Amino acid sequence: MRIVCVAGARPNYMKVKPVMDALEDRGADVILVHTGQHYDAAMNDVFFAELGIREPDHYLRAGSGSHAAQTAAVMTAFEPLVADLRPHVVVVVGDVNSTMACALVTAKSESLLAHVEAGLRSRDWSMPEEVNRVVTDRVSNCLLASSPDAVANLLAEGHGADQVRLVGNVMVDTLLANLDRALARDTLSGLGLTAGQYGVVTLHRPANVDDPATFAELLIGLDKIAQLCPLVLPAHPRAAPQLRAAGLSPRVTIIPPAGYLDFVALQAGAALVLTDSGGVQEETTILGTPCLTMRDNTERPITITEGTNRLVGRDPAKMLAEAISVLESPPPRRAPALWDGKAAGRIADAILAGSPDRTPTTT
Repeated sequence: MRIVCVAGARPNYMKVKPVMDALEDRGADVILVHTGQHYDAAMNDVFFAELGIREPDHYLRAGSGSHAAQTAAVMTAFEPLVADLRPHVVVVVGDVNSTMACALVTAKSESLLAHVEAGLRSRDWSMPEEVNRVVTDRVSNCLLASSPDAVANLLAEGHGADQVRLVGNVMVDTLLANLDRALARDTLSGLGLTAGQYGVVTLHRPANVDDPATFAELLIGLDKIAQLCPLVLPAHPRAAPQLRAAGLSPRVTIIPPAGYLDFVALQAGAALVLTDSGGVQEETTILGTPCLTMRDNTERPITITEGTNRLVGRDPAKMLAEAISVLESPPPRRAPALWDGKAAGRIADAILAGSPDRTPTTT
């Protein structure tokens, strides 16, 4: 069975690696396509090296650009490749522009489409990722969900029960497989940190970074929390200029983007994590680290009901109050069912078992 696995951006790499391994272990002919949505060393090369991902078989070089330009670049490069390779199945993961672009191309080809991490919904249509998720799911044949709420979302949207599989969280596979390696590194000592005595911040979403008023509120909140414990902020490229120009407290240390192993080590040793990232909500849940999500909604509500995550929005007073609460009384560590490090095997079995031949309705 010839299967194309697509990766395009940093959040994809931790998801695609165990899926590829599981498919190859079962005898599939796996072809890795990298769209080039992320391409610099800090956002790409270090992850391939640390996770042991082999060189892509095809590299599309989509590069940066607006959402429309980037999506179009991926589609125009991927379409002839699919026509040439004629895979039985194309596997896309997550919710970045590359995911949706390759999904649309596949839906108009003879190949079946499998979506890993299907069914996640924030119901916030201002998030580009929400559009990508819904569109990708709509045209997919095999919907591989990480949590029961995702399954419920898909069924409520009219997808057939025979299309949907609850398989667990494949990011957890990668986290558990690499946790010992991460903890063995000198990440904390190299930054002068002591486990349990600092916090970690990630901040990159356009809704938080690009609006000056919102960004200013978040920085006020971070400054206040930094007085409780020092904060370390690996700066995403899209947020780095604004952060460095913001005049943050010296108790907020801005560092370059962290590699996968270093970032896992930072999360594992932190007293709390403040983030606007979906993946960090999941990783902190497994690590048992209190997580404060600087958003008004989340597409991963299970990290709240069965994890260590809390929504704190963007109000400095609420951010500070919740930080005080989790520092004084950390939530208990708990993990959702099937977040057990074995999701990739279930994903591979579902893909290889075949998917119903569903042709999307067109107008």
